[in-house]
Amino acid sequence: MTDSNTAQPEGPHPNRHAATLEFAHVAKTYPGTDEPAIQDLSFTVEAGEICVLVGPSGCGKTTAMRMVNRMIEMSGGDILLDGQSVKGRHTAALRRDIGYAIQQVGLFPHLDVAANIATVPKLLGWSKDRIAARVTELLELVGLDPDEMRSRYPSQLSGGQRQRIGVARALAADPPLMLMDEPFGAIDPISRERLQNEFLRLQGEIRKTIIFVTHDIDEAIKLGDRIAVLQKGGVLAQYATPAELLMAPESDFVADFVGADRALKRLALQRVRDVDLWTTPWVRAGEPVAAARSRVSQTDLKLPLLVDDQDRPLRWLTDADLRGETVPSVSGVRPPHCVEADDILRDALSDLLQHGVQYAPVTDAGGRVTGILSLELITDFLGHQVPGHIIEAPSASDRVDSAP
Repeated sequence: MTDSNTAQPEGPHPNRHAATLEFAHVAKTYPGTDEPAIQDLSFTVEAGEICVLVGPSGCGKTTAMRMVNRMIEMSGGDILLDGQSVKGRHTAALRRDIGYAIQQVGLFPHLDVAANIATVPKLLGWSKDRIAARVTELLELVGLDPDEMRSRYPSQLSGGQRQRIGVARALAADPPLMLMDEPFGAIDPISRERLQNEFLRLQGEIRKTIIFVTHDIDEAIKLGDRIAVLQKGGVLAQYATPAELLMAPESDFVADFVGADRALKRLALQRVRDVDLWTTPWVRAGEPVAAARSRVSQTDLKLPLLVDDQDRPLRWLTDADLRGETVPSVSGVRPPHCVEADDILRDALSDLLQHGVQYAPVTDAGGRVTGILSLELITDFLGHQVPGHIIEAPSASDRVDSAP
């Protein structure tokens, strides 16, 4: 093994996009203690995936993450980055090859935003023009105005802005791997949800391999492609996709940690468009009532929905509306409460309950009706997701929640 004090600095990692990461029987026991912090930890993170380490306090999740960039040295086993042992890497070069974002952000207070983001590129000897272009690119990527932000100092930023700058700095040298240690833990709930959504949007563009540490199982389910549940002593209790974790916990410990409301948590994994929506008769003003009535018997919901020429919902029709020869037109009426096809089921359920309705038209991005969602459908959807028949959930970057 090449010692970190004698190994020579090395160039950039050959694959800047994403890297595979493998924990191979990793162990860690701190001097002066009898109990291991990590024992025989083995799992693989595929390139471009978000792996969330979650578990109770003291389970070793932060220790496991910090062994990746050798901020903590292993007592046994190995960690492989794209098949290469991190033990043989020069520590400074290894850390420049791994982005790192933490809860406290850790921005340098005496440097402005541009200089903070440029920290690693400067160490790598990038030219001023290349650094300036990268700073602009990253600020835009994390949703901040480069002209407005680049000259500000950390004390002039909100908590959410500082956290975005921290993520931008971690991405500055385009690392194939990012480590994120409870990066949104100190943010208020509303800002935290927005940052989570922005993070998923960002991952959809950059597709990095990410190790994300959190104590919040809901955050893990929302963000992770795979979740590693650790229990005391750094023992891997289960490594699975969010859907598998919710549907088939492998032990009482995992079931208790995930929570008794596992069924409701599954609603955060699916969107309205993933459900086999009900049909209802769509009718337009001026068409024969006889034709409208004939379609009622052929649909799931026996309640006609009046739509305009672009199939946008106007209102539900009553039996009284269909007593004439043609369907009446309406003006100035309030349209029925709708949900969007891209809404996650959890939010759609909340909308139905909040508005006191049992069903609602589902609309696409253009406002056109695509089907009907009902409380009965959601209940049936959950009831049919039994162990062994897990519906494949979207990847984490496709599960962007709607910010409040």
